[in-house]
Amino acid sequence: MASLTAEAIVCAVRTHGEHGAIVRALTAEAGLVAGYVRGARSRRVRPILVPGNLVALELRARTEEQLAGATAELLASRAPLLAEPLAAAAIDWLTSVTAAILPESQPYPALYAALSAVLDAIGVAPSARQWAAALARYELLLLAELGFGLNLDECVVTGTADDLAFVSPKSGGAVSVGAAAGYEQRLLRLPPFLRGADVDPSLADVIDGLVITGLFLDRDLLEGRNRDLLAVRARLIDRLNRAVA
Repeated sequence: MASLTAEAIVCAVRTHGEHGAIVRALTAEAGLVAGYVRGARSRRVRPILVPGNLVALELRARTEEQLAGATAELLASRAPLLAEPLAAAAIDWLTSVTAAILPESQPYPALYAALSAVLDAIGVAPSARQWAAALARYELLLLAELGFGLNLDECVVTGTADDLAFVSPKSGGAVSVGAAAGYEQRLLRLPPFLRGADVDPSLADVIDGLVITGLFLDRDLLEGRNRDLLAVRARLIDRLNRAVA
């Protein structure tokens, strides 16, 4: 990709040199892309390069191997949401994990659409419960898109689709009530919303869903590395738990 012009969600900004920054952003067409923005720390540009913001991104490079030069114009600012601790923690986690685990220049249109929808929900949902459920589904989609999808459609023991109530932390497969008898304490509770059921989940259900996705994100995609990133998610879960309490 020697050049690109597209709408993009800013996911990470790293200072580079005295005045510039390397920006990583998610696009629908080209996936995660990176570019160097001159003057990124200026009073005019800095408010544009806020993780979560939607920008019109232009990248130009002489070769495919060269880091592109980038310019960005603001389309939608989510910076005001960062004044609210719970919303700020969610945006921090969503953008950080996206930038950390997606390979560059591979299109993931479903992830782009889902991330955009979650960020929109954070801005308009009447309570954290609604957007936190969407966040859990985004994490589930991340796992699936990168080849680590969970099988929540049938019981991993019996092969049936009835009474699915748990998830095996080893296989990532759903387990029915009958098959789980006597082993409930070793399994994770499966909230219906995570299977796509048309229900209005409680915040406690959402937390249970995030426990499931968090376990497999750590094991299969983060592989126990990047403790700073895991700390970002832990801060989000802590604030959601306080909301439940």
